[in-house]
Amino acid sequence: MFTGIIEGIGRIAGKRTAGGGMVFDLEAGFELTDPEEGESIAVNGVCLTAYSIRGRRFSADVSPETLSRTKLGSLGPGDPVNLERALKLSDRLGGHLVSGHVDCMASVAGRKETGKYTIFSFSIPREQERYIIEKGSITIDGVSLTVNSCAAGIFAVSIIPHTLQVTTLGDLKVGSKVNIEVDLIGKYVEKLLSPRTESDAQDKGEDLNQAFLARHGFL
Repeated sequence: MFTGIIEGIGRIAGKRTAGGGMVFDLEAGFELTDPEEGESIAVNGVCLTAYSIRGRRFSADVSPETLSRTKLGSLGPGDPVNLERALKLSDRLGGHLVSGHVDCMASVAGRKETGKYTIFSFSIPREQERYIIEKGSITIDGVSLTVNSCAAGIFAVSIIPHTLQVTTLGDLKVGSKVNIEVDLIGKYVEKLLSPRTESDAQDKGEDLNQAFLARHGFL
């Protein structure tokens, strides 16, 4: 689990195919204190398992599923990436709960400078737009951000100068692809409220009465 608060920018040192997927060699731009083989590190918002940790360098396997659902496959040696190590229970939760499981990719639809701030708008697949709400949380390339506004197939965020400086978001241009993780709480709520079977669907349309309670063992 992560928070979306980026610890620093790293770079891809190399990549190679392996077992249908790929192996990425990465170098962090900060010290990996107390490293543990097999720990989780979010790379541009994608939770990866780090191994062969040597100083600031580590390797990670990237599965075919991850390559198809994220922009990692399009990155190459020298490209910068946002890095965040997994949350400790004693840490401050400065952003929001981030799983590191990317839901989709979005593309930059617009970039506008407004005073000290930069307003980005993103186009997103329609099947994901229902999870995005105004003033809700969203993760873009691993960065926890607040949604300014949203409409059909598009949403906007306002980014402060500090975030542009310490993450890769400052490099984004119109047309750039980004990894998106929507707020996981909304997905769980939707799942719990959705009928699992035809009989459940029928039950949801019924009134709460004695017959309903008896049929479900409450009487």
